[in-house]
Amino acid sequence: MPSESLWESITAAGVPPGSLHGLHRIVPLADLAHGTSLGGRLEELRERSVMLLTKDQLSAALSLIELDGVARRLVLCTPDLAPEHLPQVMRDAEADAWVGDETGTVSGADLSIRIAVRPTLTRGDVARRRSCATEWVLLTSGTTGAPKLVLHTLASLASALPAAAPAPAETLVWSTFYDIRRYGGLQVFLRGVHAGSLVLSDSTETVSDFFSRVAAAGITHISGTPSHWRRALMSGAAATIAPRYVRLSGEIADQGILDGLRNAYPQATVAHAFASTEAGVAFEVRDGRAGFPAGLIGKPGEVELRVAEETLQIRSPGTAQRYLGEGAEPLRGADGFVDTGDRVEESQGRYYFMGRRGGVINVGGLKVHPEEVEAVINAHPWVRMSLVRARRNAITGAIVTAEVVMVPGGEASSTPPPTEVLTRELTERCRQSLAPHKVPAMIRIVPALEVSPSGKLVRPVA
Repeated sequence: MPSESLWESITAAGVPPGSLHGLHRIVPLADLAHGTSLGGRLEELRERSVMLLTKDQLSAALSLIELDGVARRLVLCTPDLAPEHLPQVMRDAEADAWVGDETGTVSGADLSIRIAVRPTLTRGDVARRRSCATEWVLLTSGTTGAPKLVLHTLASLASALPAAAPAPAETLVWSTFYDIRRYGGLQVFLRGVHAGSLVLSDSTETVSDFFSRVAAAGITHISGTPSHWRRALMSGAAATIAPRYVRLSGEIADQGILDGLRNAYPQATVAHAFASTEAGVAFEVRDGRAGFPAGLIGKPGEVELRVAEETLQIRSPGTAQRYLGEGAEPLRGADGFVDTGDRVEESQGRYYFMGRRGGVINVGGLKVHPEEVEAVINAHPWVRMSLVRARRNAITGAIVTAEVVMVPGGEASSTPPPTEVLTRELTERCRQSLAPHKVPAMIRIVPALEVSPSGKLVRPVA
């Protein structure tokens, strides 16, 4: 992979059989051999640091394939990038070119080249000549709200892909709720274009409409965050598709959502993976249980895991190179390990994720991990998802509260319990499973919970 561009890798075994499926059009990958989405201006971007800023995922996907091996650096801007952060991103990335929507504008920086990309191809002679090892820059949230710029290579991004997988008897069809300009989505993008076809999601469509497109394409593999999947199960559209492989990542996969997906897709392999933009992919678990086997810690191999000061640390070929920008902090320790900041605890030969290091609720000096409480609440058969947060208290400093979304009544054969009955059952369940200071003092039933553009539950800022 390091010696090849993305296009060379996709075509290494011959003409690629798959397609990229956008909201309004489908582009066969083979057509990139004699077509371009960049209006014949590809050579102008050679050795440039290119800002990729499009609303449309299909345009972004075509640009990534065309520009790897040509551009010196590719900066994958997410659609929700705040305008006030754009000039700093450009400066830190040393951007001197922009590829974006035809109607898009860029202000706040002096870019010598601006090229409009279209979610379609213009036929013509295209010389796909690799002249450099392109750096890929991904954006991840920072503590100040400004994004961090994480520098990867195609080799590090593709490190979790099978090295030499046999050609499948049929073309696989991948899809994801993720945006492909985020790390989780980019992993699925790389798998899709190498193994067959990829159906891209669109932020403007409902889950039902997305699943209708995915079903029409013959989906075989699909991924998303636990919050994505909870919304999918709530939508009533889950039965629309029949995938062979279902994957969760990006958030803690508790037993409730794993069981829910097993019931929805009994014929599928349901897997949950741990990865981060900085550390890369750590592992995938396929045994249907929350957490991961303790035997993975300290196990020799390309990907090494350890627990230090209660957090998971990773050293891997998929680890990013560094952060970009003046005064950027080190991405990894001197020994190459990346501290993920995710707290884990061992119990009976298995490690369980407890939540982020900075997300702890302090109740009178005692720690509460919101995700631990949510896992207990989410295990109730009438709960689809929950959010645990702190509420100020004059005596203890904070108390634990919970907001709960119920399973829609149409999903079950029985009648949903009254609100007061459900909240009483949830409180009792928490009392039986958790220490007293972790039991929510208040539980509210709400119609929905906010999910971020990255597919994660929006949590209060500590």
